[in-house]
Amino acid sequence: MSGDDQNPDKMYDTANQQKEDGDLEGAVATLRKILEIDADHLHSNMALGVYLQKLGRLDEAIVHAVKVTEIEPQDPFSFTQLSVIYQRCGKIQEAEDAMAQAHVLQGRPPGGGH
Repeated sequence: MSGDDQNPDKMYDTANQQKEDGDLEGAVATLRKILEIDADHLHSNMALGVYLQKLGRLDEAIVHAVKVTEIEPQDPFSFTQLSVIYQRCGKIQEAEDAMAQAHVLQGRPPGGGH
């Protein structure tokens, strides 16, 4: 067993390659293994939010998208990604709330400031 088997960044590269090869389920499995080593691995949580949503596992996708906002609470992109995932999951009010938070973090008024 090599050290790469327990290196989250190397494992993330493997998951990314699995996704590129069309093995989304394999990528999800690898990303879950990363989170067993480092539950706050930002990129793994981000990717799981997207991949699980694509696989139709919406509640799981939301859990990981929310986790990203907990890891990076001052990053507008975290809330933008959460908003997109909420929207794709049909949770429109939650999507609007997340986008409003992204705008606040960007120094823009919620609602676009028209």
